[in-house]
Amino acid sequence: MQKVISTERLPIKIWLDEAEEGSIKQAKNLANLPFAFKHICLMPDTHEGYGMPIGGVLATRGVIIPNAVGVDIGCGMCAVKTNIPAETVSKEQLKQIMSGIREQIPLGFDHHKERQDESLMPQDFNLEELPVVKNQYLAALKQIGTLGGGNHFIELQRCGEGYLWIMIHSGSRNLGKQVADYYNRMAKKLNERWFSSVSLQADLAFLPFKTDEALHYYKEMRYCIEFAFANRKLMTQRIQQVVSTVLQSVAYEPIINIAHNYAAWEEHFGEKVVVHRKGATSAKAGETGIIPGSQGTKSYIVEGLGNPESFMSCSHGAGRVMSRSAAVRNLDLGAEIRKLDDLGIIHSIRGKSDLEEATSAYKDILQVIAFQSDLVKIKVELSPLAVIKG
Repeated sequence: MQKVISTERLPIKIWLDEAEEGSIKQAKNLANLPFAFKHICLMPDTHEGYGMPIGGVLATRGVIIPNAVGVDIGCGMCAVKTNIPAETVSKEQLKQIMSGIREQIPLGFDHHKERQDESLMPQDFNLEELPVVKNQYLAALKQIGTLGGGNHFIELQRCGEGYLWIMIHSGSRNLGKQVADYYNRMAKKLNERWFSSVSLQADLAFLPFKTDEALHYYKEMRYCIEFAFANRKLMTQRIQQVVSTVLQSVAYEPIINIAHNYAAWEEHFGEKVVVHRKGATSAKAGETGIIPGSQGTKSYIVEGLGNPESFMSCSHGAGRVMSRSAAVRNLDLGAEIRKLDDLGIIHSIRGKSDLEEATSAYKDILQVIAFQSDLVKIKVELSPLAVIKG
């Protein structure tokens, strides 16, 4: 159940005990926007972001804010269950699979050397209506099917029934960033021209849907969401190919896909509004979602409960408790390696820079799940067997 801050123009509803000062400050900025609707939501994984908190949900009347979507448009999760009992997969086979994945999927800033097949790209769009996407299209053909860096990952996991799962966290790569940056710059220029009362210092420049700029951004954003899914889907297919070369008679259930950085027109409290989810997941009644943990902790396949108070949303993960730089400064490399080794998880932590995504840099996923018991219910609990970080 949520706590409420009621000192601003709109209430701020918080699904955790104590949110950090930076994320509360940003939430107050959102609550005082003249076009913000009903209330602001902070999910249990919330932490300070750029303009809007990660783990934040904002509904607006007729306005879209590029920074309330973020730079990795369409970033999200995919998960696939196999028919293989995890206990039958040896450590050596897991290592073979992970090695094969590294050969097939570029990691970090790496891209494919050759352009991938255009049929893999989103099809139901007119590139002439998407100036940024059109400009970046050839580069994106080398980015599709690549993981990216930061908190993006590929994991092999075991569910409570004992079966092997594949999970991927990735987004729209540089394409989404280019779209986000272009329209955020445009929004800032227009807001300055309009002498907007919205503080540009809060990094919340907006585009009203009465303008062509908002319509163009929305189209390009939708393309990036589809591109991010196409990216995860291609990686999933190539991981399946690797798994099937190492293990015999593998069958795969349909892919589960969700995005957690986007905005969409939805109906809430009797009005059509633009719901911005920045590091938050849709959790409509009966909707299947994915809430991953941090490296070395459990992840969850969940079912939405359709709680209207969260705009039918839930968290997108565990959420950080320290910045990447703070994690490198403060965490002990040997201790973090031992945590994963003691759990028998195959990993690639080797140097201090890997501490950016260490388990201790994130919140306790069990507590995060407990805070949102009125938003989702657990369908499947997944434990990591092997992990590749971007």
